[in-house]
Amino acid sequence: MDFIKPQAEQLYHMLYKKYDKHTLNKYELSQELGISQSCINSYIAKGYGIPSYLKIGKSKNARVLFNIIDVAEFLSQTIKTS
Repeated sequence: MDFIKPQAEQLYHMLYKKYDKHTLNKYELSQELGISQSCINSYIAKGYGIPSYLKIGKSKNARVLFNIIDVAEFLSQTIKTS
């Protein structure tokens, strides 16, 4: 994984170990980001504020998956303020 930052790589390994898979669904992403699933749906509709995703199907309520590499990079770029 030479193509991602060290912090993102650590997050990737943590997420992979926690979920034992390479993608997260909306519920799992909401848990990691600390936001609701409806908030994720809103960000998807607006087209920003979340990692890249893959929509499986064409229906309104199609399944959405987030690659944990993208999630790790997104989290490593997010600045937390107190």
